[in-house]
Amino acid sequence: MTTLNAAGAAKITGQDLSRLKKYLTDNLLRALESEGIPVAQRDAFARQNIGKIFEQTQLKLPEDLRKQIFDQVLNDLLGYGPIQSLLEDDDVTEIMVNGPKKIFVEMKGKLTKSNVTFDDDDHVLRVIDRIILPLGRHVDADSPTVDARLPDGSRVNAVVRPVAIDGPSITIRKFRKDKLKTEDLINYGSLTRQMADFLEACVKARFNIVISGGTGSGKTTLLNVMSGFIPENERIITIEDAAELQLQQDHVMRMETKTANADGLHAVSIRELVKNSLRMRPDRIVVGEVRGGEALDMLQAMNTGHDGSLTTVHANTPRDAISRIETLVLMAGMDLPLKVVRQQISSAVDLIVQQTRLKDGQRKVTAVTEVAGMEGEIIVLTDIFKFNQTDVTPEGKVVGEVNATGIRPNFTPRLVAAGFKLSADIFAPKLSANQNTRR
Repeated sequence: MTTLNAAGAAKITGQDLSRLKKYLTDNLLRALESEGIPVAQRDAFARQNIGKIFEQTQLKLPEDLRKQIFDQVLNDLLGYGPIQSLLEDDDVTEIMVNGPKKIFVEMKGKLTKSNVTFDDDDHVLRVIDRIILPLGRHVDADSPTVDARLPDGSRVNAVVRPVAIDGPSITIRKFRKDKLKTEDLINYGSLTRQMADFLEACVKARFNIVISGGTGSGKTTLLNVMSGFIPENERIITIEDAAELQLQQDHVMRMETKTANADGLHAVSIRELVKNSLRMRPDRIVVGEVRGGEALDMLQAMNTGHDGSLTTVHANTPRDAISRIETLVLMAGMDLPLKVVRQQISSAVDLIVQQTRLKDGQRKVTAVTEVAGMEGEIIVLTDIFKFNQTDVTPEGKVVGEVNATGIRPNFTPRLVAAGFKLSADIFAPKLSANQNTRR
């Protein structure tokens, strides 16, 4: 290789850097294979030997450029390539790869374009394979989409050509290392102390609760927090497409769906897992999200003694959540009259908790709504708590607050029977400044 001094390093081309990185990668791989280094020790070995291999090139590069190249090679060899640094950044909550040259990240609820890039489509595909192959999953032109997760639990979706027109795509919803607790959500302003106390009582009293919200609104985070209210002495079965829930209880049985093999066989759906969970003596069934015919099985479980179940659904309001569940039940293939479906929902679901991502990126519980039964063929919903937006600042920050509506839920006697005599202050609406002045 040509020798470059520190001044000449400024003239090094991208092609030169690519050749150098390939040289270092190939030699490190040969060293790892010839030495028979176990997987657990590969990271330490590579870091110890990359400098020695670089010295063989007789290149003289500035320390910062050399460190950058070393990091890129190690990330490609042992990590997830260019996005490894984003995965290690605690401020980044979501990573979106739109082809090799466009990588966007979400930080504090805002989307920004990152300055990291992949070399080409093949580079992205190698990272996708590194993520999915340990899980026994595959992606190719015949099966161009795949869901997976990283070892830390981060959720991954990948799409390749011909479906992804502009090149392979990766979307990663990062998994928080520190599990959020109720106090964290209160401090962030996601919910109030009164709402937290009310939701804790509802979970412990074994009410069936649906968490509703849009994509990225924080449904799974809220489900994690609320599942923490489940007593330690109960057997919990969780069912998810990709395991994300971080339940802290000891007696938890986790199940995850399985995609079909290359022949399109042996897939295991959420619906099958929900049915199977009923034979596993559950005290609680927690379904990460219902998005198909499993909604019917979930409702039937709620109606047949498996009370205290929790799940999430995609919807923008509590009323939309009811409509969404109706649609999902009809997807089960059962020719049920709509009135029967609504009766199933009204008798099974006790509470809908609406989680919303506001325009400024804030995530808030914007409604806690009781499913109060039926009037004729209409399901009656009653808001117990509701978020009221009052303003938007010039910087785009949404101003508003969650307040009790003043209505006590119809299931209050059930709470009392379960040992929860909630203070009247929880359901008392706070008076505005204008109302206090008039008084």
